[in-house]
Amino acid sequence: MQNPQYLTVKALTKYIKRKFDSDPHLEQVYVKGEISNFKKHSSGHMYFTLKDEDTRIMAVMFARYSSGMKFAPENGMHVLLRGSVSVYEMSGQYQIYVNEMLPDGIGELFLAFEQLKEKLGKEGLFAQEAKKPIPAFPKVIGIVTSPTGAAIRDIIITIKRRYPLGKILVIPALVQGKNAAKTIADAIQKANAGNIADVLIVGRGGGSMEELWAFNEEVVARAIYQSNIPVISAVGHETDVTIADFVADLRAATPTAAAELAVPHIEDLMDQLLQRKTRLYQAMGAIIKTRRNQLSYMEQSYILRNPHKLYEQKWQLLDRMKETLNANQNHIIFQKNNRFEELRNRLARSHPSSLLEVNSERAARAEKRLQQEIRSVLKTKITEFIGKTATLDALNPLSILRRGFNVAHTEDGKLVKSVRQGEIGDTLTLTLVDGKLSCIIENKEEGAENERETDF
Repeated sequence: MQNPQYLTVKALTKYIKRKFDSDPHLEQVYVKGEISNFKKHSSGHMYFTLKDEDTRIMAVMFARYSSGMKFAPENGMHVLLRGSVSVYEMSGQYQIYVNEMLPDGIGELFLAFEQLKEKLGKEGLFAQEAKKPIPAFPKVIGIVTSPTGAAIRDIIITIKRRYPLGKILVIPALVQGKNAAKTIADAIQKANAGNIADVLIVGRGGGSMEELWAFNEEVVARAIYQSNIPVISAVGHETDVTIADFVADLRAATPTAAAELAVPHIEDLMDQLLQRKTRLYQAMGAIIKTRRNQLSYMEQSYILRNPHKLYEQKWQLLDRMKETLNANQNHIIFQKNNRFEELRNRLARSHPSSLLEVNSERAARAEKRLQQEIRSVLKTKITEFIGKTATLDALNPLSILRRGFNVAHTEDGKLVKSVRQGEIGDTLTLTLVDGKLSCIIENKEEGAENERETDF
């Protein structure tokens, strides 16, 4: 083949894509499989892989198709898909473009019901502690339902028959169809915004699961949970169970049962009033009888027949108390006077002038003794001084010099104790009592003492 024509990757991919798009068998395919690698983009588009035991294929479901789904796809879920097969040019991969998705083996509505139930349960919307009590005697009963349905007639008839004192307020809402859930939630919010009712009955008559589906919507569940007014759910028949039943403060099996739960029965109230009236009459009769017996006893008592005896005894008691008071007063005054005299005597003894006189005498005696002690100590010290002075005079080298002795030192200041310390011609310094003399040795003669020391 000469001069072949080379295609770009883009051109080849477009050619393959046109082949896929022009194939009538790929325009609409029905495929079932298991979801894996599921990812929901913030735009609402869903991207996942559909697989079976041996093969897998990429899939995408755009938001315009996924927004109407009543359940949330998850990894591992088996689904039925309807869509078309085409090529994604950017990667050259073929994939399924899903237009519709249904759960495989379980109803879509039932799956959506279970998923929402699990979600709201985890958030605490079904918690018992969040339930509000239903008022015993509501003045206004609000009814959120269709104004033309059979349920509203049953509720009104039941309330009027049981509790004609209550005021009925119908808050109309759609109970079936695409926009039903929003109108129900809006009606509940409207009732709370104006606080126009003491209790709300929210419901409708029986029907299929699809017909009751508005009461399984999340917006209705959250409106009931956020309601400050207690809510009684009344959806369908006894066997019908909706998300609204789990969130409501009280569930009624039917709309008629909801009316019976919302208000008391007037005949029961009349019976209760009659019973209380009877018990009140009985209690009042017993009290009156007791008081009459007490009055009769008091009328026959000695005190009421002789009232002066009561205050005469009190007079006597008052006189005795006065005497006791006077005696106690005199005793206290006597004690206080004695105490006063005792304190005055102590004060006199402790008066500054008396203390000054006593202390002056003590000071004079102490001064006299001090002077005597000083003279005695001085005399003793003088005697000791004279003795020590005589001893010092006897030991004073000058005293020896006064007797004619002197002290000789060599020129370098050494004391001359022996004739051997000086040689003829050396100069000696003689210390006398009244001065010093310098002498030159002209002759020296060793004494006998020196000879003995030498011999030794």
